[in-house]
Amino acid sequence: MILRFVLAAIMAIALTGCSGIQSALDPQGPHAKLLANLIWTFTAVCAVVWVLVVAVLFIAILRRRGERTDPLLIDVPAERRAGSVIAVCAALTAATVIGLTVLSYVAQRKLFAKDTAAVTIKVTGHQWWWEIEYEDARPDRTFTTANEMHVPINAPVKVKLASPDVIHSFWVPSIAGKMDLIPGQQNELQFTVSRPGVYRGQCAEFCGLQHAHMAMLVTATSQEEFDTWRDSQRKPAEDPSDADTDKGRQLFLSRSCVMCHTVRGTPAGSRVGPDLTHIASRRYLAAGTLPMSRGNLAAWIYDPQGIKPGANMPHTELDAGELDALAGYLTVLK
Repeated sequence: MILRFVLAAIMAIALTGCSGIQSALDPQGPHAKLLANLIWTFTAVCAVVWVLVVAVLFIAILRRRGERTDPLLIDVPAERRAGSVIAVCAALTAATVIGLTVLSYVAQRKLFAKDTAAVTIKVTGHQWWWEIEYEDARPDRTFTTANEMHVPINAPVKVKLASPDVIHSFWVPSIAGKMDLIPGQQNELQFTVSRPGVYRGQCAEFCGLQHAHMAMLVTATSQEEFDTWRDSQRKPAEDPSDADTDKGRQLFLSRSCVMCHTVRGTPAGSRVGPDLTHIASRRYLAAGTLPMSRGNLAAWIYDPQGIKPGANMPHTELDAGELDALAGYLTVLK
């Protein structure tokens, strides 16, 4: 009874990893489904092979013969049977390996097949955040955001991958496989999301101290919702509507913030750090480290090294009133 309970508990814990917003076993697109099928096929075949090997080993132990009276005496029929069994097992092993190789090759061809992309996005991996640029044939329609990607469902999305510092790896398990971002080289990944939702991704290549805090969210919506979001992201930041917000804007433009960040519609145009034009429209701060809120914005501005040690965000000297005004200004950038 206790054994059954323990086994049930282990199975329940194991199965919790098969679903959710970051699981390769919960596919939400054709590319991810192809990978999930490949995983299950390999797992099933390897499980069968393991069971057969253990069964044969168990039978061999049970049928173990006693010592021979004459060690040099050869049982010719038995030796022939043993040779035949070994030959059959070797052939089955070769067939299994070749079969899995062919299956992997076919899946890979499908994964890397390219359709005409409805959306093209350039993703640049930095230590430790994602720069996301939506490309367009018209330069005035391109725009840049950070750490959170929006895509339409049932539409091929091309992602161009690059890195200016170290090797990163783009991985959103529910919708696509992994692809590395390599300095000096541009890789491409294509995927399609079949179902609306929010899917979490992660840098899957160790890239430094805060590698674990380099997450990404992909929000998949209908084409109409995506178009509305894209149009809003193309707009410059709104002008302050009250004295407190205007004070925060002036602080942003007069302190070190302007040296690293862009807020379109203002003189701030640096691209060292993330584009903050619509920062308040995002769900998280610092690449998935903190939920978006006015309090967390203030905490991040005041002590970024305490929250994400090693990040390039410097400490900014502000008194309580200035910190509150600056955080208030950023919260209206939607």
